[in-house]
Amino acid sequence: MKNLKFLFIALLMGVVSSAYAQTTNVSAIDKYFQKYVEDDRFTVVYISSKLLNMFGKLDIKNMEMDDAQTKAIIELASELEGIRILVAEENAAGFYKDAKSKINTKEYEVLMTVRDKDETNVDFLIKDDGNKMINELLLLVGGEDEFVLMSFVGKIDLDKVSKLINEFDDEDETPKEQKQ
Repeated sequence: MKNLKFLFIALLMGVVSSAYAQTTNVSAIDKYFQKYVEDDRFTVVYISSKLLNMFGKLDIKNMEMDDAQTKAIIELASELEGIRILVAEENAAGFYKDAKSKINTKEYEVLMTVRDKDETNVDFLIKDDGNKMINELLLLVGGEDEFVLMSFVGKIDLDKVSKLINEFDDEDETPKEQKQ
């Protein structure tokens, strides 16, 4: 009986610690957004999963959209769970440093980093599942004039991103072909 009780307690502790670890990973960005959501120095944009899911319910085939780009955007957006954006135009470098210290960027893979002589920093980071699916896309920008933090959470399929990029590339090539 003691062994069964010990096993139950150990299992319960493992589940609780696993759940806590998962919530702390997500909550770092959540806490950062919550800290500044009511701050007048920030422009705040939040798009909920319900609004994004409405895109998935649109009958794209019957909407008479000739624009392949719009179709690709709707297809991509319908699988997102949320978009959060914070923008500040004062103390930008300070907000950037604060975000870098509070958000564990080691949990992300760096896609792109840009540093320039004007001390502007751009970090483009992702969390993925190891295959062709991104779970979160995070953009951090900090410079003298502007701080931007954008978080896209959900299923971001790299094949759909490529399709969207190709749609924009195809549009850019069309005018050139017409000139020839």
